[in-house]
Amino acid sequence: MAQKNKDEGIIAENVPVQQAGTQDAKQDIDQPKQTALVETDKYLNTGSHIGTKFKSGDMRKYIYKVRKDGLNVLDVQTIDERLAFAAKFLARFPAEKVAVVSRKSYGQTPAKAFAESIGATVLTGRFIPGTFTNPQCTRFTEPLAVVVTDPEYDFQAIEEATAVRIPVIALVSTNNALKNIDIAVPINNKGRKSLALAYWILAKEILKERNDGTELAKAVDDFEYKMKEGEEDEQRRGFERPERRGFGRGGSRPMRRGAGRGGPRREGGFSRRPSFNSF
Repeated sequence: MAQKNKDEGIIAENVPVQQAGTQDAKQDIDQPKQTALVETDKYLNTGSHIGTKFKSGDMRKYIYKVRKDGLNVLDVQTIDERLAFAAKFLARFPAEKVAVVSRKSYGQTPAKAFAESIGATVLTGRFIPGTFTNPQCTRFTEPLAVVVTDPEYDFQAIEEATAVRIPVIALVSTNNALKNIDIAVPINNKGRKSLALAYWILAKEILKERNDGTELAKAVDDFEYKMKEGEEDEQRRGFERPERRGFGRGGSRPMRRGAGRGGPRREGGFSRRPSFNSF
């Protein structure tokens, strides 16, 4: 059984409903959904629709139902539509001007595979402050669009992208806040298989949108983080936690000095423009 952590989030990778081929996954939807990018079963069998027990105010509109065990379920059709929208948006930019960020270990393998597939810049592990804002930084880069795997872990990249007016596309679960996120893709961003599927779909659809004859050579399995011996038990105990202090329940970003909860967006950021998260 999965263990509940102090934020009331569930390590969704360990929820039994996510095991491929189970009938329980299909019970999370009341009737078959029409998905265009991949078969609906691929979303269900990877647990892409499984959120946490906590839901932020920003994410309520993306929640399809609440299961009897308290887990929030995302709408698979919405997942499919938002991935398609994000891919169309990212395809507009030169490949090398798209940066994909992932601090959490489960997201690093799919982020790297995604970057290799479309020619993007990948930034995994600790995000060095100044990467987007300080030309003297050793990893300084000037992307035109940034993709983050989990806003709770990749907060530094979001802050810097906002400061220099770069649009942020984020994979978000039910516990995430959407402050300074320009395009939200609601999906299970905690599971290995769901992250692999999300980045594989994005890569596939971006290459299709470019229409230059390039096809995705990698399979979904190539995007999946491979567990090391003993790592699964460690993950079940909830050892992979953000190192930054001040996170509220459900992964909300910490308050800045002098600002209350739910304060205004930072001035000058791309997110001052009309939101892409209104549908």
